Formats: sequence, structure tokens, C-alpha cells
Amino acid sequence: MTFLRTLVLSLFSLVVALSGAVILAVIGAAIYFSPGLPDVRQLQDFELHTPLRIFTNDGKLIGEFGEERRVAIDFDDIPQDMINALIAAEDASYFDHAGVDPRGLARAAVELVQSGGTIQSGGSTITMQVARNYMLTLDQTFTRKIREILLALQMEQILDKEEIFELYVNKIFLGNRAYGIAAAAETYYDKPLAELSLAETAMIAGLPKAPSAFNPLANSERSLIRRNWILFRMRELGYIDNDTYQSAVQAPVTARRHYTQTEVDAAYVAEMARQYAIERFGDTAYTGGYRIYTTIDSELQPFARQALANGLIAYDLRHGWRGAEQEDIAPSLVEAQEQTTTQGLEEELSESPEIRQTARQAAQRSQTEVEGVDGDVSNWLQVLERTPNYGLLQPAIVVESSGREMQVLTRGGELQTIPWSGLSWARPYLSPRSRGAEPTNAAQIAERGDLIRVIETDDGTLRLSQRPDAEGSLVAQDPRTGAILALQGGFDFNASKFNRAVQAQRQSGSIFKPFIYLAALQDGEMNAASVVNDAPVVLDDGSDSLWRPVNSSRDFQGPMRLRPALARSRNLVTIRVLQTMGLDHTIQYLEGFGFSPERLPRGLSLALGSASLTPMEMTNAYAVIANGGFQVSPWFIERVTRDDDNEVIDEATPQVACVSCAEGQETVEIDGKTYPIAPRVADAAAVYILRDMLRDVITSGTGRGALSLNREDIVGKTGTTNSQRDAWFAGFNSNLVTTVWVGKDSNDTIAEYGANAALPIWIDFMGDALEGTPSALPERPDTIVTARVDPETGRRLHDDQPGGMTELFHRDHLPDFQPRRISQELEEASGSQGSGTAESIF
Repeated sequence: MTFLRTLVLSLFSLVVALSGAVILAVIGAAIYFSPGLPDVRQLQDFELHTPLRIFTNDGKLIGEFGEERRVAIDFDDIPQDMINALIAAEDASYFDHAGVDPRGLARAAVELVQSGGTIQSGGSTITMQVARNYMLTLDQTFTRKIREILLALQMEQILDKEEIFELYVNKIFLGNRAYGIAAAAETYYDKPLAELSLAETAMIAGLPKAPSAFNPLANSERSLIRRNWILFRMRELGYIDNDTYQSAVQAPVTARRHYTQTEVDAAYVAEMARQYAIERFGDTAYTGGYRIYTTIDSELQPFARQALANGLIAYDLRHGWRGAEQEDIAPSLVEAQEQTTTQGLEEELSESPEIRQTARQAAQRSQTEVEGVDGDVSNWLQVLERTPNYGLLQPAIVVESSGREMQVLTRGGELQTIPWSGLSWARPYLSPRSRGAEPTNAAQIAERGDLIRVIETDDGTLRLSQRPDAEGSLVAQDPRTGAILALQGGFDFNASKFNRAVQAQRQSGSIFKPFIYLAALQDGEMNAASVVNDAPVVLDDGSDSLWRPVNSSRDFQGPMRLRPALARSRNLVTIRVLQTMGLDHTIQYLEGFGFSPERLPRGLSLALGSASLTPMEMTNAYAVIANGGFQVSPWFIERVTRDDDNEVIDEATPQVACVSCAEGQETVEIDGKTYPIAPRVADAAAVYILRDMLRDVITSGTGRGALSLNREDIVGKTGTTNSQRDAWFAGFNSNLVTTVWVGKDSNDTIAEYGANAALPIWIDFMGDALEGTPSALPERPDTIVTARVDPETGRRLHDDQPGGMTELFHRDHLPDFQPRRISQELEEASGSQGSGTAESIF
């Protein structure tokens, strides 16, 4: 008896001691962490702010960021089913505890130990989640958990349960940019909370735990299990009766993707503006009600997007079929659910075996039939719904490949046919330069259950397609102000968010050559008629082997004038021009066109475009030529305002070109606004002559395809780099300069020249952009004169010398005269045989 009494007293003392230790630990933690805790009272005045919105220059929406899908709701407006579902899913004792659930924390601690340190369930109450979401970081540390507990305890003293719950439902992230339950109802079901069914309500309530893994759009099978577990919990907690439960768990998946509609598709520009907002406004960028107006032209931007997409798809058709995106997709949701993994659903599935059973039954109830297709295609429709379009390319699933046609299911449950005319191109891709044999039937291309891409042709029929293997960019700029008018950084932002227009540094190839020529024209060292030898050159470039550059045509044409050399893009002539001008001098001159000297190679390969530059940089450099030689810079943010009172926060005042301004004039007024005048970095006459030389690229050189536009005011230059890794075309008139780049992110060859891959895209865009606009040619500077020259020697001809051709010159940089030729008889009679010139006689 004495032993038992002693044992009881000892255990009692131990419990008291442990309890005291726990109490002291809690008090110690409170004392230690309390001074650094945020003030809970700020939640009483918390406001949900307006999202960041991005617009074109004429006010059309191109993007919303941050909490754009947050729709605030008062507690009194939350349906009781939604309250019950969230409590069943997240915190069954929410209305009973004081902010912290000791049993939940104990369970989380035990699971932490049993799992060897892996968190199975967080043990966080709704109050703790509010503390974390509003006032703490999301770091998974024990220190943060302690701060979370202390804040939750404070919160329960200051706010009532309804206020805390309201904060919770308006803040939680629920996937697909939806913040809060009201926004989620619109995002997934396109209706207000009050109109949701019980099954839809439970589906949304299941999202806070893992918005991506349990998302009904991304994974219908897993979300069904999570949804039905919540419904099971609601029945167990007495929120719904068994009949209601049985009906709800059998409900099919009805979630669909509902997009925020923008007025102009300029996603790459919207992302650039978002990054600017983050740098400028920090954490308030998404909540401060900022409205950013860009320089993007709402009419030109769709042309840019369409032209680049058309060009890349056309490129892909020329290079072969790479196969389906996915293969052997289960048609029904039941089959898909049997194949899905249950990782992360251990808690739900361990509750009761009926969770899996009811999820399967719901999958069966989701059965969907489409006229003309045998069997249940519910999963196919779900896959199509959650698979995004890539530009013009729509997802489709092959239903049947028979003979020379293919039956496909498209989004919305439409059964369509791809005729052989839309399939016959699909020779298997072997390499960038080779394809396999032509297909003889549709089954060789794709089979039942394959996910493919289709595109609608002009006559309304479908054509098989695929996401292009090559990428590209298009930048259009106002050469007078530097404003970016259109920008497309890739085939489609959904397919790749990498913005090649501003982030991809690629070798520029031959589109860099005009700047080498301009440096020579600027100093008068050479002129358009100067003759340079197009002949082999061997140079020591500092490596182990000698550098032997060649022309792309692998031939040599001997002495030739600069004008045809530029039009035909002769590499060896350009190298010799750079040799003549001097590398250091030329690089210093090029700085005026926006090229950073640190990024230009210190070698003669610079003449061939070995510098790695972005399409934006190349476009701006051409803008300096297009505007007559003024150093403008690219910009795309026109102004920033605040949503509440339209207060102007930032407004652009770029330096602009002004050909008509007087020398020494510092500002000019355009449309009622005053702008500083950009400095002149190139002589007007030299620029005019170069522009005229570039016209020959269009009329008789590598850019002849642009003649299809039937415009006399456009000029430009093609470019192709080593091994055909990059294809370029840069061209302009006086009002618009546009650069197109095509290549692969992997830097592999595209096996095409600039004239084949990039120029057609440029033509497509400029044709639309310039339609109906008058010719925009520059005024001829007073310093420009014309003179006849000998096409072989480039020298001026006297008035009495016949033949020749007319060339443009700066009046101070005229070439020497061609010596007069005399007849052989006079030469013999004079005794000056072999000279051939009058000067040797007289």
C-alpha cells in the first residue's frame, strides 16, 4: 500500500512538474517572441486592395496581376454550407477553441515523429492560418509556428470568430489565381457562392490544403477523393444528413476554366510591366491600385502576335511531325482514377473505405457521351478543358484514325474530322535538315487516345499541327520617340514565359553589317562606290588555328563596290571595311546606337555580327538609322496612375528625334507635351546614303521577298548566323521599325536562312501595320549630291565620259575622277603605250 501511495504521489508530482514546465515554456515563449510580433489590431482595419492593371496606350486591358481574382465577401453573406464545409475540412472545433487546438498540435507532433520529420498535417487552426496568411511568412519553421500560435491567441482576444472567419475566406489562395472563396466560385464555376451546389462547395473547401494537387482542373481524380472526404466529414459532424451526403458524393465534376478576359493579348509586355511595378513599388504593387499604361498600340499588337505565330507554324510544317503531346489517355474518369496516384491523400483515405468507393461512384456519375463516339469520354473532356491553347493551336484527342482521315474530339465535346489535306504534311521529323517518308494513312500519324494540336484553316477545316520546335520574337518601335509599339516575346506566353525580345542574347549575324558600313560612311573614309576586294582572307584571331572566314555562298566575286556588297551580304568585304576603319574607333562609334562596348567582341568577327544582342537592342539600333541619326532609347511605360483618384505617379519624357529642329534647340512639343531632343550620333547624309543602300537589299538582294508589299519606303537587312542557328530580318520606314528573330532556345540549328524564316514574318506584320498609310520617306539632306561613277572602279566620270551609274555622295566626300581613256592608235602615236590615259600624254 505504501508503495502504491508513493507511486501515485510520484506520478502526480511528475505530471505537475511537466505541466509546470509546459506552462513556463509557453510563458517564456510568449515573453521572448511577443515584442517582435505584429500588432493584431491592424486586422480590424484590413482592406483588400485593387489589383495591378496593365493597359495599352489607348486604355485597353492587357493584364491583371496580384489579387485580381479576389472578391471580398462579408461573413453574413457566406452560405452556411460553405462555412460547414471549411470547418469540416480545416478546423472542426473552430467555434469552440481559443485560437489553438491542443489536440491538433499534439497529433501533428506525433505524426512528425512517426514520419521521421516529415510534416503530415500542420495542426493549424483557421485562426492560426489567418495569422500566417496576413502577418507572417510562409517559412516552415518551428519559430514561425510559435509566433503563429501566439498571434492566434491574441487574435481571439481582439476579434470575434465571425471576423476571423471572414478574414480567412477572403485571403486563402485556391488555385488558378483565385484568392478567397467568392473568387474561386467565379473561377471554377462562373457563378456566385450562393448558387453553388453542395458538391461544388465541398470541392472549393478542399482546395486550401493543396490548391495545385487537389485542383479539379488540374487533377479531377484526386480532387474527387478530397471532395468526398469533406462531405464524409460533414455527415460525421452532423452538418448534413445521409440522404444529402449520398446525393452529393455521387455528383459529377462540373468545374471548368473561366478566364479573365483581356482586350489585347500582350502577355509578354504585361509581364514586363509587372516586373517594373515590383521594382518600383515593392510589396504594394499588387494591392495599391496601380494602373500602368504602356506604349503598346492596340491595333499593331494583334498583328505582331498573329504574324509570329503564323511564321513559326509555317516553319514547323516544313520540318516534319514530332508526334503526339500525350499518348494513350484514358477516355473515362473511372479509368483515369484507377491509374492515378493517391500520394498526399493518406489522411482522407484512412478515414473510411467508403471515401474511395464514393469517389469512384462520382466518377461513374461523371460519365459523358458524345454523339458519334463510343463509350464514356468524361476524362477526355476534362483533359481538353485543362489543356491550354498555345496561340492558334487548340488541343484535340484522337478518337479514330481510319484511312486518310482522323476523327478528333475538341474542347466542348465537338467531334470533328481532319481531312487528308490537313494530315499529309506530317512526314516524321528526323533532324532539322531531314524528314522521313510521306505518310500513307492517318494511323501512321496518331492513334486513339493521343493528345494532338489542331488549327483551323481559312476554309474552316482542321489541320494537324504541333507546338513549333523553333521560337521567335518580334519588336516594333516608333523610331522618332523610341516607344515600343508591339512586342511578342515568343510563340505563346502560356507555352513559355521566357521573353526572347528582351532576354535572349543571340548573335546578330548580318543585320549588324549596316552599322559597320555606316561607320565608314560617317568619316568619309569610304563611300557607297568604294571598291573593296571580295577575296579570301586569313587572320590570326588569337586561337590555336587561323581564322578563314568565308561568304555564305562559299564563293568570291573579287573587287566590288560597297553598295552591292551590302545588298548581297558579302562577309569578306565587311571584314575589310572594319579593318580599314579600325576596331577601337568603330566600337566607340557604335556606342551611339545603344550598343554596350563591353558586350562587343574585340575582333574582326564583329563585322559578321558575332556580338550577342537582344532583339530589342537591334530594333533600337535600327531606329537610330530610321530617324536620321538621333540616339533614341526603347521604352514601354507611358504613365502610371492610382486607381482611387487617378493620381499620376510616373510619366515618361523620353528624348525624341527631331530632324526639323534648329541646331542647338533642346526641346520640342509633340501633341501638347514637351520632350527633350535626342542627341545626334550619326551624320544625316551618311544615314541617308546607308538607307538608300539598304533599299537595294529589298530590290535586288537577300530581302527581295519584301517587294510583295509594293512599297517604295521600306528598307531592311537579312541576317543568318553560323550553322543557321539564328535567322533575322530588320527593316523600317520613317514611321515604324521592326525586327524579327527566329531560332531555338537550345541554340541548335534551325536549318534556314533569315530570308526563309524571319523575312516572311516581317512581311506579314508590316503588310498589316502599314496598310493604308502613305509612303514615309526621309527628306534628302542638303549635303547630298549625285554623281556618275564607273561601276568597276567606283570613280567619278567626267561629263564627257559615257556610261557609268549614278551614286549618292556627301558633297565633301566625293571620289576621285576616273582618268579619261584614249584610243590605242593615239597612244601608239604619242609614244606612251600602256598608260591608257590622256594625262600621260598631255
